[in-house]
Amino acid sequence: MEAIQSHSLLSFSSNLSKTKVFGTPSFPKIKFNGRIDIVSRGMLVPRKFMQRRKKVEVFKDAADEADQKNWKRLMKEIEESGSVVSTLRAQRTKGQALPKDIVLRTLMKFKKLKKWNIVSEILEWLRCQHWWDFNELDFLLLITAYGKLGDFIRAERVLKYMNKHGYPPSVISHTALMEAYGTGGQYNQAESIFRRMQSSGPEPSPLTYHIMLKICVKGNRYKEAEEIFETLLNDEMSCFKPDQQMFNLMIYMYGKAGSYDQARKIFGKMAERGIPRSARTFNSLMSFETNYKEVSSIYDQMQRADIQPDVVSYTFLIRAYAKARREEEALAVFEEMLDASVRPTLDAYNTLLDAFAISGMVEQARTVLKSMRRDRCTPNLHSYTMMLSAFVNASDMDGAEKFFRQIKQDGFKPNVVTYGTLMKGYGKVNNLEKMMSVYEEMRMQGIKPNEIIFTTIMDAHGKNEDFGSAVVWFKEMQTSEFPPDQKAKNVLLSLAKSAEEKKEADELVGNAIQDLREEEVCDFSEFNDADRDDAVQNFGPFEEQQDGLVLTNNDHSSTAEITESTEFDDDDEDDDYSLLDFVSFKDSVLGS
Repeated sequence: MEAIQSHSLLSFSSNLSKTKVFGTPSFPKIKFNGRIDIVSRGMLVPRKFMQRRKKVEVFKDAADEADQKNWKRLMKEIEESGSVVSTLRAQRTKGQALPKDIVLRTLMKFKKLKKWNIVSEILEWLRCQHWWDFNELDFLLLITAYGKLGDFIRAERVLKYMNKHGYPPSVISHTALMEAYGTGGQYNQAESIFRRMQSSGPEPSPLTYHIMLKICVKGNRYKEAEEIFETLLNDEMSCFKPDQQMFNLMIYMYGKAGSYDQARKIFGKMAERGIPRSARTFNSLMSFETNYKEVSSIYDQMQRADIQPDVVSYTFLIRAYAKARREEEALAVFEEMLDASVRPTLDAYNTLLDAFAISGMVEQARTVLKSMRRDRCTPNLHSYTMMLSAFVNASDMDGAEKFFRQIKQDGFKPNVVTYGTLMKGYGKVNNLEKMMSVYEEMRMQGIKPNEIIFTTIMDAHGKNEDFGSAVVWFKEMQTSEFPPDQKAKNVLLSLAKSAEEKKEADELVGNAIQDLREEEVCDFSEFNDADRDDAVQNFGPFEEQQDGLVLTNNDHSSTAEITESTEFDDDDEDDDYSLLDFVSFKDSVLGS
């Protein structure tokens, strides 16, 4: 821990002697003399910026105050009723049309919130209202909403209606239709629309290219994305140049594809072309790095570039230390995030919780869970499962049993990862009876076992010198939705002791390899990427066998959860469809 003792919290990551810190002038140094000190020093003490403050509302006059209160009441009624149209309809006075300013404010509110299902619901209702002049911009917003929702059937229908009624072809409508197909998983159709726009119009805009790149990345169509991006880099073939968001997206894509050198090259090209880098740029570069030294190096580079880390940056660094079982550094980064007045997200808390859970540090994990509740960050099932794994990794099965009951008492329904975590614990203490009891309970709840469940049962039976039962479960796995992965095959091979058992194991593993060639990769659809990654990390009995294996689709998926939920969503700095100046257009109607 010399790095932590001799440098500021942000500079310990790569042993820089001086690191520029943003947001606050100075930070205290944290020194750790052992795991027990993490709790004794008072970890995660409340920060003032996290405290609830009463919002002071300022009104222009009495009329404005009444208007604001009526607006809040309307939003509350919409939330309680669950139907925006019925609530709006109820606002109409007898024999009078609904005030257009209320409709506009409601529509723009949900557009800003990206609640595209509600936006489409309102617009479809307005199409049938004689008092509303439903025109081209309304249609464009409607097709945009369907595009965001991936409802290509309705988007196509709206576009055909517009063409039939003489509305001119628009880059907005065609881009929205392209996005609808892409979001709906119809990648060929999306690319077809894009190519048609390139050849015969309407000419694609920078936004069109950006959305097409996102579609390609989402659909793992990396060659197509690379081709489009290279076209934009060619001064002779493109009338505009790729912007920061496009570069960020390509860095993310190459990281997702495992082409780290190429990701770094794109990162370098940004400087060559004078494209400013942002926190998102560095986050994209960090997103798929698995070595904590690499992540901390990128993090330090971001600071040297005078770029303020955001919550995603901190979370990536915390996760890198957590995976390396360096929970003290993970906590130090989290504390530094709080000192910089950056509010942690649920994922940031869960990542720190994971760091302690992996090492079986129950009290520290419990402190994180309590801090989440204190800071009004409601723990989810993933949080509870990580807390359960802390008990399991500490071999405290009495505590694990009690906490498993608490999960249910708190209103959560355990999933396959939760059950698997408890089963792993019983297998670890060699209690086959209770392990199989948990398995039966899981099956009674209608939850299908995955490869980790099967491998846990296999290993437990094998270590009880019951190779025959291990073989039975391996065969059961072969016939399931989750054919044996590399870990399962390694476990079976390690359990075989006699020459006869080794021969049988070799034959079964050979058959499994053939099955994998036909089935390709096992499906992780039963639970999300972060949960799966956590379950693999905490799989205890096989961690030594795990080292050195190449798990192509498993190594980085947990980081994708952070990146895809924050990096390339529709909440970019610029509204995706800023050309739809809907408010100013309707203001002219209201003013008449």
